[in-house]
Amino acid sequence: MSGTGSTAEVGTPSARSRALAVLRVRSRALAAVLLPAALAVVLVAARMTGRLAGDPWPAVTLAVCAVAALVLLAGGIFGAVVLRARPAVTPTVPLSEAAAPDLYRLVRDLADRMDVPAPSAIALTPDCDSWLEDRAHAAHRRAGARASGGIAGPAGPESEPGAAPVLVIGSPFLWWMRVAELRAVLAPVVAGTGPSAHPDIADARGFVRGLDAAVDVGSRPGLGWIAHCARLLLRLCRTDAAEMERGVAAAAADRAQGVDYGLRIVAQEQVGLAYAGWDRLLTRVALPAWRMGRWPAHLDAGVVSALTELSRRDRLADEFTSRLGERPACDLLEQPGAVDEATSLLAARLFHGGPAEAGPDWSPVDWAAYPEEVVDRKWRTEAARLHTALDALSVPAGLPRPPQTPQTPQTPPKPPVPARTAAPSAASRPAPAAVSGSAPSPVTAPAAPSAGPGRDAAGGGRPASVPPAEDGFGGPTLERVLAYLTDPTGEAAAGDALAGRIGGDLAREERAAGSAAGPGRTGGADTLPLFPLQPPRSGRDLLADHVTALVCCAAVDSAGAAPGLDWLDGPVLLVGGRRRADLAPRVLSLVEDGDPAPLRAWLAEVGVRPEKPVRLV
Repeated sequence: MSGTGSTAEVGTPSARSRALAVLRVRSRALAAVLLPAALAVVLVAARMTGRLAGDPWPAVTLAVCAVAALVLLAGGIFGAVVLRARPAVTPTVPLSEAAAPDLYRLVRDLADRMDVPAPSAIALTPDCDSWLEDRAHAAHRRAGARASGGIAGPAGPESEPGAAPVLVIGSPFLWWMRVAELRAVLAPVVAGTGPSAHPDIADARGFVRGLDAAVDVGSRPGLGWIAHCARLLLRLCRTDAAEMERGVAAAAADRAQGVDYGLRIVAQEQVGLAYAGWDRLLTRVALPAWRMGRWPAHLDAGVVSALTELSRRDRLADEFTSRLGERPACDLLEQPGAVDEATSLLAARLFHGGPAEAGPDWSPVDWAAYPEEVVDRKWRTEAARLHTALDALSVPAGLPRPPQTPQTPQTPPKPPVPARTAAPSAASRPAPAAVSGSAPSPVTAPAAPSAGPGRDAAGGGRPASVPPAEDGFGGPTLERVLAYLTDPTGEAAAGDALAGRIGGDLAREERAAGSAAGPGRTGGADTLPLFPLQPPRSGRDLLADHVTALVCCAAVDSAGAAPGLDWLDGPVLLVGGRRRADLAPRVLSLVEDGDPAPLRAWLAEVGVRPEKPVRLV
């Protein structure tokens, strides 16, 4: 490796020139800080030699000295912050050489073939990407390497002065790619250690990272001026820093041309496929579990199942499954299961903001138990929230009941209580024939009183404490939701009110959960989750999800259906052992248009009894 520095210098002339441009920005900033001090020295020397005698030079000298002292003080503080501030480090799972000796051997062989320094360490990240990360900053040495539980330990070789960067590998690559494909994909990344070893490039990168860390320090109270100065310097060197990184990447790619170039073209297709499967697995499968306080313990193994399912559905991906007979890259690890569990917990922390350790309210779940412990629980929790929202929207006690006026051609019907923003009362809404077994007739009395606001069924307009669930449908039933959302006008005004109520309840639950986890979360660059998976859902989307959950609960309770897991779509309903994917459009017809006919036909086909009470959480 003795010729590494000269080789990097020859191979990266553009990156080196851009690095020197970045360092010139630092030199100019230092000169601007020292300029008032230099002027003060000149004035003091001139006063002492008698060249500037008489007024107004004494006052001018005093003023310049005061300004120079202030500028030097501010510059010293800013320089100390830039030098000592800890640059942001990607949260990763450290992988020691004892835990993956074959992987370390593969990486070192790559570095020897390309005549570049080997990475100082290897770490895994729950993402479909790989890169080099410099962790040799003095702040990292002071803090030392930290275990996942937050216990400080001795600093590793990656934090030693002048150490090579750390190789960060996306964990899905290890489970989906074969060993030869992983080697081909990592070759250009490992080749980047050559340009990184150049002193000018390393110095320029350290300066930019220090400015970036100073911006985060400046977000604290009273230090806003530090962030302002750091942003100004970043703007001045932004273009040169970006071009420097492009030059480093181009030099690394050129150096890796002779290492598995043909195989790398094929392996890049696997990178795109792995990204698609990983994204679907996180958003459709892992996110529902995280919201329930559970985290899938083997996400990397799950991505293999997801991509295999994708290959089965997509004829263009059929050829990819033939690779599964080759040796997977996860065989390079001594304990793949333990590594998979650690990266799965880190994924939950990065993408959802979950705790750093497992606990009573944050426990792992295996794929075999996922349908029962996550899917069924999710459905029943949403069904319970839906009925709670219906209870809250019912007509409150104390309002007079509309008089029981017989409707004749001479007597027009009375308008309902206000515009269906509340559930119709038992005295003014007819019971469906499916429940009563006869023609619709007004419900004049509740079946069994329980807690909740309502109306006195004896007439006279006297308020009484009758529960909102006692509306003729026997409590938490699907029929109650169907009757409430049915709107012959097609405007679905009741759905808007119910969607707003569900959205408010869900927001309060999330705020309560966030405040409970507040002590474990930090601000600034370490705010979690770093990468939220989904934007906030609309009220209609939430209502459709909750109605779907209630339908699935009713199907499980009365039609012998079962919760299931689809690797690409997440929770699904299994009827007779087969997935029913035709439920969503029928629920949307009810929610969007107020038309229950398609959903009722589906329920009759499956054998669901909407009048039967649903078991909630």
